Amino acid sequence: MLLVASYLAQSTIHGIGVFTANFIPANTIIWEFNPAVDWRMSADDVTAFPEPYRSAFTAYMYVDDEGYYVLCGDNARYFNHSATPNCDDAGAYTRTVRDIQAGEELTCDYFVFDEITRQHGLEVSSFVRVE
Repeated sequence: MLLVASYLAQSTIHGIGVFTANFIPANTIIWEFNPAVDWRMSADDVTAFPEPYRSAFTAYMYVDDEGYYVLCGDNARYFNHSATPNCDDAGAYTRTVRDIQAGEELTCDYFVFDEITRQHGLEVSSFVRVE
């Protein structure tokens, strides 16, 4: 769940992105998993979803280090990848790595937290395939 005010807008990186509504100082925790908002599911759980819902959900999921599929239930699902991100997803939280100005897109490195990206690269990371 995002812990900062955000909004969605056109991204120069890819499609829609999540942007901060306010200035955020460096080293601020801006996201944490909250089961009241975010979903963590097994591959079997995801496979059980009928189409077209499964495709819609998996387009925004990532696979964590334990093999669970995570779907952020708020604007956090619109984080775009950057090789030089302004946020760090190592550990249980997402933190800012530098000051982020109001109106700036929030970015992360998919290779840090998404098993699909680590295994297959960016070309499949935003479209998780569940067989």
